[in-house]
Amino acid sequence: MANFTPISAAIGGALIGLSAVLLMLFAGRIAGVAGIAGGLFNPRSDDRGWRLAFVAGLIAAPLAAALIGRPIATPQMPASMIVIAIAGLLVGFGTRLGNGCTSGHGICGIARLSPRSIAATLVFMVAAMIVVALTRHGVGG
Repeated sequence: MANFTPISAAIGGALIGLSAVLLMLFAGRIAGVAGIAGGLFNPRSDDRGWRLAFVAGLIAAPLAAALIGRPIATPQMPASMIVIAIAGLLVGFGTRLGNGCTSGHGICGIARLSPRSIAATLVFMVAAMIVVALTRHGVGG
C-alpha cells in the first residue's frame, strides 16, 4: 500500500456510492458489476442499453482521466497468465455461487442492511485474508 492516498480514496468511494444511488434511483437496479455485465450476454435480456452504458462508463472513466493527464497505473501481475486465468475463473465461479459480486454485496447490499450481503461480504473478506496470508507467508512466500 505504498501509494495509498486517503483523499483520492475517499473521493473514489463517494463516487462509487453516488453511482450506486443514481442507478437505483433512475433504473431501479442494484450496481452489482457481475450481474450487470452478465446481463449483456443473456439472450433473453431486453435491458441491454443501460447495462452497456454502465460497462462503457467503467472503461471510459480511466481513459478520460488519462486524457486529462492522470497516469494509469500498469497492473503488476505477480503470477503467470495461467494462474491469473484460473484465478479469474474461480472469481467468476464464486460470483455465481455467492449470487453476486463484491460490488453488489459489499457496496449496495450492506447499504441496504441485507443479511445475505453482510454474510457474503464477510466470507469474501475472510477468504481474501486467508489467500493473502497463504501466498505471502505460506505456499507462495
